[in-house]
Amino acid sequence: MGVFDFLKGKGNTPKESKVMLSNPVNGKVIPIDEVDDPVFSQKMMGDGFGVVPSDGDIYSPAPGKVVSVFPTQHAVGLELDNGVEVLVHIGIDTVELEGGPFDTLVKEGDTVTTDTKISTVDLAGLKEAGKENTVIVVFTNMDQVDNYDLSTTGESAKGAEIGSVSSK
Repeated sequence: MGVFDFLKGKGNTPKESKVMLSNPVNGKVIPIDEVDDPVFSQKMMGDGFGVVPSDGDIYSPAPGKVVSVFPTQHAVGLELDNGVEVLVHIGIDTVELEGGPFDTLVKEGDTVTTDTKISTVDLAGLKEAGKENTVIVVFTNMDQVDNYDLSTTGESAKGAEIGSVSSK
């Protein structure tokens, strides 16, 4: 390490492994095992949580960057600042709607914070289509997760701190 490398952002400063999680949408936070879809509730895609939304504005649950936007706009993939990968999935079996009630507001490569609205969904449109509206947040690279804690469930405002996830 050179004498002035710290000024250039170089050196051995480790990135913080623990990231605080915020509720991505106004509504009722539920543990992943209460999500009404066995792929998610049985943690086949990873651990996480769900939110039964009271409005259609979906925000990032933590700081990071957008790594994938599904063409059907029903899900956004994020990589948090600690390297944990997150899938924000809107509704259950909503891929079948081919984008209908969704409007994704971010693109791959975008940097996001908990103040970044990543998507909107027409909740009435989901209901008309017979789809559940639970927003599911799942950590898809569990081999990189050291600890996950959902400390708050129940009714919660968007942006409220609801837990944390730490990387290995």
